[in-house]
Amino acid sequence: METLNGFVTVINDFLWTYILVIALIVLGLYFSFRTRFVQFRYFGEMFRLLGDGMGKEAKADGKISSFQAFCISTASRVGTGNIAGIAIAIMSGGPGAVFWMWLVALIGSASSFVESTLAQIYKIKDGTAFRGGPAYYMEQGLNQRWMAILFSVLITLCFPFVFNAVQANTMSLAFNSAFGVPKLAMGIVLCVLTAAVIFGGVHRVAKVSEVIVPIFAVAYILIALFVVAKNITLMPQVFGAIFSSAFNFREFTAGTFTGMILVGVKRGLFSNEAGMGSAPNAAATANTSHPVKQGLIQSLGVFTDTIIICSCTAFMVLLYTQFAQTSGATGIELAQEALSYHIGSFGYMFIAVCIFLFAFSSIVGNYYYGQSNIEFIFGENKNVMFVFRCVVVCMVLFGSLTQVEIVWNLADVIMALMAIVNLVAIALLGKFAFRALDDYTKQRKAGIKNPTFNPANIEGLGKVECWGNDKDSKAL
Repeated sequence: METLNGFVTVINDFLWTYILVIALIVLGLYFSFRTRFVQFRYFGEMFRLLGDGMGKEAKADGKISSFQAFCISTASRVGTGNIAGIAIAIMSGGPGAVFWMWLVALIGSASSFVESTLAQIYKIKDGTAFRGGPAYYMEQGLNQRWMAILFSVLITLCFPFVFNAVQANTMSLAFNSAFGVPKLAMGIVLCVLTAAVIFGGVHRVAKVSEVIVPIFAVAYILIALFVVAKNITLMPQVFGAIFSSAFNFREFTAGTFTGMILVGVKRGLFSNEAGMGSAPNAAATANTSHPVKQGLIQSLGVFTDTIIICSCTAFMVLLYTQFAQTSGATGIELAQEALSYHIGSFGYMFIAVCIFLFAFSSIVGNYYYGQSNIEFIFGENKNVMFVFRCVVVCMVLFGSLTQVEIVWNLADVIMALMAIVNLVAIALLGKFAFRALDDYTKQRKAGIKNPTFNPANIEGLGKVECWGNDKDSKAL
């Protein structure tokens, strides 16, 4: 087993160090320049569209609103990686890893815009709602079903199975540390709650995410703001540590500088998922009048996840002035230790509750990514879907009880392969997202508050299933 784990680790390091990091940064910069930095130009527009997506009329006829789709993707993005993952990044890569995490998020926002816009363009009808994602635009846009099947298999192995086990494992550790709850008891409770949601389909996933995500995100941010305000005089030192460590080129000789960058980039990608091909599965479900709208909203999701929520964890840990002399805690235990230092023993309980909400929402969001891709491969086969849901629940229980290092390392390999396949697809299809953005911009400049999408206006696009008729054009 150790030999196999070592082999997986070597592959993992190669994929992340020499292929994925370079591809993510290069493509992110390319998309940023080709869209004239859409992630900054349309920042205000993103909030306006998110607000519009919360309207009652956006949920008519059993459809998923833009806000609900945003919550599904954010539920998956904002998970234990935002707490445990950031604490690990700081301990293993130093404060400078936070800077590189920020940078990859700002660059990756453009990639998120492109992949989510493409998901909207190539979405298909799913009863009263829609579904789509990378597998769908690989098959329709590139005419490569083998590529679409490969992506579907990889994302199903990665998110609803392995990543859900990771989320459950972190949750059981947090509750065992804070309340002494046995891991088995925590696993059973989590399995029951997970089954209650996922057997209800995408609409129940959307409703649960719509409630949980805003509540836990706001609560976590408020606690972090309290900690920052309480230690406001130390914040210049925190920022100084982040930037000085990020550009400490003297560490090149020690070989730690590159390691710090990789830690920051890897944790950033693991958290915000920009370019990985996961969030587009949620983006495709939205009922909207123009693909660019959801592309902009999903781009905002990257900002929310990394620049806001991950930074909250980073500040709390870095303001924990004794974090270098802890009992050796790392991950979730370090985050609990840091917050209890700032606000007392309540910190352990608060982090445990946040982990529960973060992890449960991620499990629900990750599940939907698998559902969408299982349906792509097998269609609406009820027997296959029942088996898939049962396996998801079993993996949650497995993760609650066991932590096998090779499983987590294998998850990183699968995630890297999944991201590479998606990056190839969006690099080839990105031109349609650029043209859709130009179309949207032209309508907004003409004074049209609610632009509509007509595929005939997009050069080379051809016919797509869910666009080009009056009914779809009237969607929000």
